[in-house]
Amino acid sequence: MSLDPDLEAFLELAEFGRLTGKSKPMHELSVAQARAEFEATSVVLDPSPPTGVEVQAMQVTARDGHRLDARLYRHPQLAERAPTLLYLHGGGYVVGSLDSHDSICRRLAASGRFAVFAPTYRLAPEAPFPTALNDALDAANAFAEQANGLGLDRQRLVLVGDSVGATLATVLAIAATGSQPQLAFKPLAQVLFYPVADIRRHRPSHQRFAEGYLLETATLDWFYDHYCSTAQRGDWRVSPLAAPELALAPAYVSVAGYDPLHDEGIAYAQALEQGGTQVTLVVEAGLTHDFLRMSGISGQVDGIYQALEQWLGRYS
Repeated sequence: MSLDPDLEAFLELAEFGRLTGKSKPMHELSVAQARAEFEATSVVLDPSPPTGVEVQAMQVTARDGHRLDARLYRHPQLAERAPTLLYLHGGGYVVGSLDSHDSICRRLAASGRFAVFAPTYRLAPEAPFPTALNDALDAANAFAEQANGLGLDRQRLVLVGDSVGATLATVLAIAATGSQPQLAFKPLAQVLFYPVADIRRHRPSHQRFAEGYLLETATLDWFYDHYCSTAQRGDWRVSPLAAPELALAPAYVSVAGYDPLHDEGIAYAQALEQGGTQVTLVVEAGLTHDFLRMSGISGQVDGIYQALEQWLGRYS
């Protein structure tokens, strides 16, 4: 399938900015510049997220005492004891925030069927592996303890994430299994949008879509170099495709057709299925990485949220 025409026009403008020297690829920026640029894209990609959602600022405490900011999104008509989507944002472990992914959380909560809990986690290079994972685990466990008191059902929690947020989400799903689980609850399901599943090597899609499709292969390597050492790349907590057991909560895996991560996302969905996990695999053939934040660019994105809501209906 060809690239979505509206998205293609957007990418052509981005390439023009690069050719004229007005912009640079993220991996050629400083960390501070990359973070600022990533935050600025949010308004461009999705300028009109839903407004009829209540947002409650929260904090949870990590194992080392660090206070992690979080947000709880609820539709005003959300039912008592409703289920919750525990959402972890993407950004390569280096960029991204509650603000950069606010529109996604609002859209997920807008149906009124789920609350959305979105915690922060500390970023690299200031906080390298495994800090982001530990923060995600601690935030998830802290929320599970508070859920009933917030009028939500701690027995109905779904792990959701995009990009490395999806990696964190599925690693939490793995951590919920075994004889000594680290996660304090059994997730009902996991929702993984364009996950980072294996940073040990490049696959053909890393070459096919190395440049010109928003996320670049060189930027992925730049992210990973900031987050962990070469020796740590084989750790399943970084590359969940290396996990020995993948019989996990049912998974909704969505990948983009024009994404360096396309092939490893497909490989991870296949590995989950082979391990005994129920998997729904969706390929958005005409889109690129980060499409969940692109409601202002492509008309296809609304349908993606609707399809996910339909799939999640079994857990509401």
